[in-house]
Amino acid sequence: MTHVHVHGGGPPPAVQEAATPSWRLLMTLGVAGALSGLLVAVVYELTLEPVQRHRAAVLQEAISEVLHEPARLDTLYMEGGKLVLRPTGSSAELPRVFQGYDASGRKIGVAIMAGEPGFTEIVSLIIGLDPASGHLLGMKVLDQKETPGLGDKIVKDTSFVSQFARVIAPLKGVKNVTGNDPAEVDMISGATISSRAVIRIINNAVARWRPLLLAYQQGTTP
Repeated sequence: MTHVHVHGGGPPPAVQEAATPSWRLLMTLGVAGALSGLLVAVVYELTLEPVQRHRAAVLQEAISEVLHEPARLDTLYMEGGKLVLRPTGSSAELPRVFQGYDASGRKIGVAIMAGEPGFTEIVSLIIGLDPASGHLLGMKVLDQKETPGLGDKIVKDTSFVSQFARVIAPLKGVKNVTGNDPAEVDMISGATISSRAVIRIINNAVARWRPLLLAYQQGTTP
């Protein structure tokens, strides 16, 4: 007997789809990247002015705090190794300080911004200084990312912050203030490194700016 095998009845073989050309994938990625870049640029432009206004307001508030609400301010720029009221070139990138005056026009102090590494990242602060005597008028931390609950006490510990309204630079960090040395600053227990960072930043800022400020006030070049 002859056996006949009949083929058929099963599903037809699958038809393989044509592969997407590589140029089309590249074009799609390119268009998506361009649109993303455009979106980022538009958002940046829309938020730039509000961000700048906010930063200016924060700085103005900090200056007012460390100089005890001056009636008027002059911005002094470091140009050519000296301080000038009106720079000859662009002032955008020049280091600057802020001279404060009371209502009668008397100079009451200078606000100085400074920043250096702390325990984790850069600690940025502003101080009020009487250049003639070296007395600090106040200190405010503008930005920090120190350890929460420890290093961030340089902002939150009011007894630590308030010390800087009555000390004389160069400062000395101590564990317990004796009251006999006007340069002593009582450091924060458990946050010694962050405390020392604040003291170091202030001392370096005073050392950098005080000779320039004295020379400016005397009309000489340091």
